[in-house]
Amino acid sequence: MITQPEFILFYDGQCPICRREVAWLKRKNQNGRLGFQDINAVEFKPEAYAKTLAELMAEIHGVYPDGTIIKGMDVFVAAYRTVGLDWLLAPTRWPVVRQLFDGLYFLFARYRRSIGRLLATTPCQDGRCDLHM
Repeated sequence: MITQPEFILFYDGQCPICRREVAWLKRKNQNGRLGFQDINAVEFKPEAYAKTLAELMAEIHGVYPDGTIIKGMDVFVAAYRTVGLDWLLAPTRWPVVRQLFDGLYFLFARYRRSIGRLLATTPCQDGRCDLHM
């Protein structure tokens, strides 16, 4: 088991879609190479990464051990690569369709909580919702 992750995924723990994706990635993370950080956790300090919570909430971010921060679709590609599933997202980086996927992600990021509320099995309480999938 790896002691320090090769990549840390920052995620919105109050977003039901995000929590579901993270749960799936955690199951795929057999070697422990991918780390996870809920940006809504009380102990999380965005200023440690020279970011504000608003910046981190606007779109997904991740960080490498050397401190390099990436954001947007590149984070998904890095996270999937870290768990050995980069082939699933390879089409999102093809030159012809990259802008399309980046644009679709931007829309998703902006409306993810509303989308999550629509898909929730029970009404959201305390900023948390559960999905029925």
